[in-house]
Amino acid sequence: MRTRLLATMLVPLLAVAILLGLAGATLIADVVRRANDRVMGGALGAIADTVQVERGTVTLDLPPAAFAMLENAEQDNIYYRVAVGGTLLTGYPDLSPPEIASLPEEVPRFRYARFRGQRVRIAEVRRALPGIAAPVIVQVAETLDSRNALRWRLVAALLAGELVLVGVASLLIRPALGWSLRPLASLRDAVTARDTRATPDLSALETGPLPVELRPLADAFDNLLARLDSATAGMRRFTADASHQMRTPLSVLKVQVALARRGDPDALAEIADAAERLERLVTQLLALARAEEAGALPPLEDVDLREVAIAVINRRIGQAIEAGVELDLAAAPGPFMVAGHRTLLFEIVSNLLDNAIRYNRAGGLVVVTMERTDTAITIAVADDGPGLPAADLERVGQRFVRLATSAGREGSGLGLAIVRSAAQRLGAEVAIINTEPGLRVTLSFPQAPE
Repeated sequence: MRTRLLATMLVPLLAVAILLGLAGATLIADVVRRANDRVMGGALGAIADTVQVERGTVTLDLPPAAFAMLENAEQDNIYYRVAVGGTLLTGYPDLSPPEIASLPEEVPRFRYARFRGQRVRIAEVRRALPGIAAPVIVQVAETLDSRNALRWRLVAALLAGELVLVGVASLLIRPALGWSLRPLASLRDAVTARDTRATPDLSALETGPLPVELRPLADAFDNLLARLDSATAGMRRFTADASHQMRTPLSVLKVQVALARRGDPDALAEIADAAERLERLVTQLLALARAEEAGALPPLEDVDLREVAIAVINRRIGQAIEAGVELDLAAAPGPFMVAGHRTLLFEIVSNLLDNAIRYNRAGGLVVVTMERTDTAITIAVADDGPGLPAADLERVGQRFVRLATSAGREGSGLGLAIVRSAAQRLGAEVAIINTEPGLRVTLSFPQAPE
């Protein structure tokens, strides 16, 4: 990442340096041209000022200082030409003449040309003298060695400065990136440190203050750890519950198997009974694990609560006949549609009916009622059994809690725990009321007003 960031920063820096170099080279060429043109313009003016008319004749006195102004270390060649109209007065006759018509009067003009196989810069001016009909043309030219040498020296200095700047920036950026990425290194170290521990540590990371850019990453990782912790806690709880509750039925099975081997005629019946209790316990443990699963639920669907209640009654009718309990469904006609999941709703109603039958009296009655209001749809399961003391109502629904009224009846203490957990996942509310005699458990599904 550090190398990628360094490349990401240096590549634009190099691109900017190249653009600045091109712009600087263009500016340097313009400055060198202007500076040398100014010197040439001075020499041209000094020569042009000596052009006079004496007795109707154009005279010229070339000043040595004018040519001295053009001297330089590169020993550029200097050329000049003075002409009256098309007639050469003095100088180099083959020096490129200007177009007289396009040359402004008394205003120096500069241009490039080729002379004797070399590229030269020409400064020229047109003068009008009294008594002379033809214009006087004064030209001064020099080769470009000095200009080119100066321009390349300045460009080299510019490039050297840019290289130094990029080099220093490269040296400074790397430690700066190391300092900037230190919080990421701390986050990495905090995650890596978890690998050295014997037992998984799923608590939130302790990384100290983090930059704003890293906080979402740390929060997402902490959220993942929390979900893993919840999932593993549920797994540990399920394992502990299963090992705790299955110990007794398994012990009974071992004893009865030993008795069966000795020829005890009642052992097989006891084995079958213990196996049935073990099967029911495993089924309820799995139902509780599904109800408490920490993962996200699939999208809710419309479920007919009346249809679920009828299916559960049909499933539990044999249990009710065997226990001598009558089942009754009291609900208005028509569907009772709620947002939920049929599997969870079936588990809820099935556990409520199982408890109402199991803890009722012989000859008792269990009534399933459903009601619809503007704000909720409710289903209630009521029995006329012994009910519960007021002190035990707060403990109802706790995992593996067996109350005093449950003595002598089979059960695992998981039924209402499953109901509460599943209802919570569906957004429903559970209310338990002691009806004296009996108990009434109501499940309410909020409905949006129409």
